[in-house]
Amino acid sequence: MKQNFQIKEVNDKDTARKFLMFPVRLYKNEKNWIRPLDKDIEKVFDPKQNKYFRRGKCNRWILVDKNGKTIGRVAAFFDRKQLKKYDQPTGGMGFFECINDKEAAFMLFDQSKEWLKEQGLEAMDGPINFGERHQWWGLLVDGFYEPNYCMPYNFKYYRDLFESYGFKLFFNQFTFRRDMSPELDEVVLRKAQKIISNPDYRFSHLEKRNLEQHIQEFRTVYNKSWVKHTGVSEMGSAQAKALIKKIKPILEPKLLWFAYYKDEPVAFFLMLPELNQIFKHVNGKLNLVGKLKFLYHKQMKTCQKALGTIFGVVPEHQGKGVEAAIIVEFVENNLRDPKFQYKELEMNWIGDFNPKMIHVVKQIGGKSHKTHITYRYLFDRTKEFKRERFIE
Repeated sequence: MKQNFQIKEVNDKDTARKFLMFPVRLYKNEKNWIRPLDKDIEKVFDPKQNKYFRRGKCNRWILVDKNGKTIGRVAAFFDRKQLKKYDQPTGGMGFFECINDKEAAFMLFDQSKEWLKEQGLEAMDGPINFGERHQWWGLLVDGFYEPNYCMPYNFKYYRDLFESYGFKLFFNQFTFRRDMSPELDEVVLRKAQKIISNPDYRFSHLEKRNLEQHIQEFRTVYNKSWVKHTGVSEMGSAQAKALIKKIKPILEPKLLWFAYYKDEPVAFFLMLPELNQIFKHVNGKLNLVGKLKFLYHKQMKTCQKALGTIFGVVPEHQGKGVEAAIIVEFVENNLRDPKFQYKELEMNWIGDFNPKMIHVVKQIGGKSHKTHITYRYLFDRTKEFKRERFIE
């Protein structure tokens, strides 16, 4: 252990504050970093707000130098519900930030590893979230542009810190981008037209007067199309309502599209305004001033980026062109309107273990824009390392 460095557990208001504020100092000269909202970080570690504390455990640490200055931080955690999904019980580490010093970084990694071993675990994934996969998940290794809302941004040297320690690539997460233009690939148009011309199919965007119905339609398609993925749990009715309630203030009807077959929901494409394009103006604080800034930018329509949050197609209708048809309907109804405010679309968090979805996104014009890596570290270094299973 380097005697000039000291690990401190986050166990009071002072250490919690240092854990929260360290990245603000670390990234102060990094132009593309957008400070996360304080409340979004704090709620991850609040047992009253984070349901994962009901089925898991979490601990945090900061690293200080000989002068007491914070030079790193990390959190380690596990979710009992996920422990049996792999050959070895696997926990997680995340919210890692550190100066460019391997010895400092390795102290933080060691602390996470030893704590998880004490809990009976045999491996750790990182950097990941003590929560759902769509937030704070993965290490940015390519495409160092402004991060999307609740997605990680880090320095390029972090990759060397992780890989030098012995973390191995478990899976890649890709973000694709395309301009909001009405032009679509001819192959996409042909596939879409076969579906659109079939009278059994119809397409529509969300209508607020039918919100309750749409919530159940969303849940139905989600459970049929996504629950087979590792780490994805079935969505209950209450959970679906809570999700829609959460995003309702920013939900724009023409950014959420549904496909129906014989009036049964078979697909959806959920897009949202990319909130970091607004939150970058509030400096992490959604207080009164921050809320006024948020309302100003929303009213002035300064956000011109939409985020493709989730695409779902029930298995029976996959590969038939339904995905393409939704995009065509979206284009025809929105992008030919010069008053439509969104000029670019990013499609977030598509794992390399999901080649079908990657194919769909490329077909509709998406180009690779960012790559995050989720790493895994086996505590027993003699065990065979296996990457995430591909979805058939």
